[in-house]
Amino acid sequence: MSMYQSKEIEAYADNEWLEREAVKEREQERKSAFTDFIKTLFKHKGAAIGMAIIFLFVFSAVFAPWLTSYEYDSMDISAVLEAPSREHIFGTDEFGRDIFTRIVYGSRISLEVAFVAVVFSLVIGTVLGAIAGYYGGFADYVISSITDIAWSFPTTLLAIAFIATLGPGLQNVIIAIALSSWAGYCRVVRGQFLSLKQREFIEAARILGMSDARIIFRHIIPNSLTPVVVMATLELPKAIVVEASLSFLGLGAQPPLPSWGVILDSGKGLLDQAPWVSFFPGLMIMLVVLGFNLFGDALRDVLDPNS
Repeated sequence: MSMYQSKEIEAYADNEWLEREAVKEREQERKSAFTDFIKTLFKHKGAAIGMAIIFLFVFSAVFAPWLTSYEYDSMDISAVLEAPSREHIFGTDEFGRDIFTRIVYGSRISLEVAFVAVVFSLVIGTVLGAIAGYYGGFADYVISSITDIAWSFPTTLLAIAFIATLGPGLQNVIIAIALSSWAGYCRVVRGQFLSLKQREFIEAARILGMSDARIIFRHIIPNSLTPVVVMATLELPKAIVVEASLSFLGLGAQPPLPSWGVILDSGKGLLDQAPWVSFFPGLMIMLVVLGFNLFGDALRDVLDPNS
């Protein structure tokens, strides 16, 4: 082995050691920051109330079969449009179905659709924003132009357009919401990348010979997640409202599935005769949106106090 090759190997080993040490130091800083974050978050009143509300809905979605003795699609002609009582605490609908049971099972649909749609839209927006922000040039121009066009349309209107093409159904609702909501993530991530790629630690990573993929996924994206996580938390209630709106219009979940939007739709002609059919699903939508908004606002206050 020549002296030149030996020095080259030593330099490579030194670079690897420096990188490992830098990663260890950042991991320790993240653990300490995470501990401080949890303590601060639990002291925030809005976060505590929001988490309590979210926990109740998640609990009801997971343990729905144990919270009620009825099936969501079981009919009882002898109990049609009964007012709230001890037997049916939220009353019954025009088919004698227990409203409480349908709302509890409906929370599964609303939360599942919202979480999956938000994850998909977050991934799409993050990938496109990373490409636009890191590489710039023509890719940035094309992606930013498409993002501006998508951003100019209201989410619900754009989702209706996608559903009109794809057809009704819960899977298509998830796709429609995801394709209608990615633009916000793209703009946020692009801005983060434009700022972070000029930082000294990124320049150091380039000097060490790291690939673009390694720089993006190991160094830039982890430092870009704070505003993305906050935005995702605030997008969840929006996705719940969009799903309920589409189901109310007959474009989302189809009867007899107990989506909150479907229950609202079934009660729209019964407001004078049986207002509880529409009141309780509307109340649930309001509460879950309130819970996620309180938690999202608290998360933003803790993660970005200067915002």
